Amino acid sequence: MKELETRINDIVRTLLNDYEQGRVIDEVKSFDHPDKDVVVEILYSIRKIIFPGYFRNKSYRVYTVRNNISMLTEDIIFKLIRQISIVLRYDEELSSADEMTVAQRAEDITFAFLSRLPKIREYIEMDVEASFEGDPAAYNKDEIIYSYPGLFAILVNRIAHELFLLKVPLIPRIMTEYAHSQTGIDIHPGASIGKYFFIDHGTGIVIGETTEIGDNVKIYQGVTLGALSTRGGQSLRSKKRHPTIEDNVTIYSGASILGGNTVIGKGAVIGGNAFITKSVPAGAKVSIVNQELKYNFDDPKAAKNAGIGTDTDWFYII
Repeated sequence: MKELETRINDIVRTLLNDYEQGRVIDEVKSFDHPDKDVVVEILYSIRKIIFPGYFRNKSYRVYTVRNNISMLTEDIIFKLIRQISIVLRYDEELSSADEMTVAQRAEDITFAFLSRLPKIREYIEMDVEASFEGDPAAYNKDEIIYSYPGLFAILVNRIAHELFLLKVPLIPRIMTEYAHSQTGIDIHPGASIGKYFFIDHGTGIVIGETTEIGDNVKIYQGVTLGALSTRGGQSLRSKKRHPTIEDNVTIYSGASILGGNTVIGKGAVIGGNAFITKSVPAGAKVSIVNQELKYNFDDPKAAKNAGIGTDTDWFYII
């Protein structure tokens, strides 16, 4: 037993010595970093406010919407002010400010954000409608609200985007990366998304920070709205790196649209697996041609039964 204790102490001593090298990963700031779990709690509390009849807090013994929303709002305010106060220290202007100044800024931001919830609710209502109208597999709107990963990812983005616009560090990205982990849909909080947005299926979608998406846009799984190159690293910060998607555009699965100067015009349709680095005019239908399917059969009889003359017959997808 003593031998095991000695070995444990040796490992602990080794790790403590390793922490003394002054690297980023050596920093110990348990009370200076935001609490990810609390940020996620805030996210779900906001969802309850946005959908008051769908996601109620069962621990609250209240019987009116007013009382329920009042308790939720107070809880959000308390938690959000605390978390924003922590992350505001990442802002160079506030890194050495006194606690009262930081707390007041955090409070102002929190109330500014909460005042935008009606706008978020307006947009989400239209997103639900877009999902229902755009998906014949949707049984009803309740199914969309409760179970569609695309709607959840959009909801989180709309919440995080407002905090992003209020220049809140870190918290918006924690929110959208949480949604990414839950849905497989990666939308940067900086991305600007218009009304009536529909993500169908959604897995593998990537939407970059400076992407601009208009109204009534529909995107399928595996779509990338990305940058042409990030080799410039931090020198590219705040520059337009991602495409602009105008109103009434449909982008089918697997398409990649790259570059800050790339604009997909109104009403365009982008076919599956298209790779686009130049602008597409309004109303255009872009598709990949000359993709080829080749049928090979070990048994010539199988080819004959399938109506194929030889194993070198090719069939083209238009």
